[in-house]
Amino acid sequence: MEIKKDFDLLTQFALPGFTIISYLLTAMKHPEFGLVMSLMAQPFWLYSTWKAYKKLGQIGMFVTSVVITIIVGVGVINYWFL
Repeated sequence: MEIKKDFDLLTQFALPGFTIISYLLTAMKHPEFGLVMSLMAQPFWLYSTWKAYKKLGQIGMFVTSVVITIIVGVGVINYWFL
């Protein structure tokens, strides 16, 4: 149970931290790094929206997070590997 609480606490800081940094990097004309930071934020978004879905039935947020994860993953592949 303690690990879950620790992960919840980590999520509260990592989710906005990675997301804000990804937007800043993109705005500063470094989209390839912004995408990487956004991809690092996605597990926390998926976890948070999954919890919201299970607890409150908020399926729209979870589906949106899954789609954004796929889009960001394609962006990372496009910038870094192609």
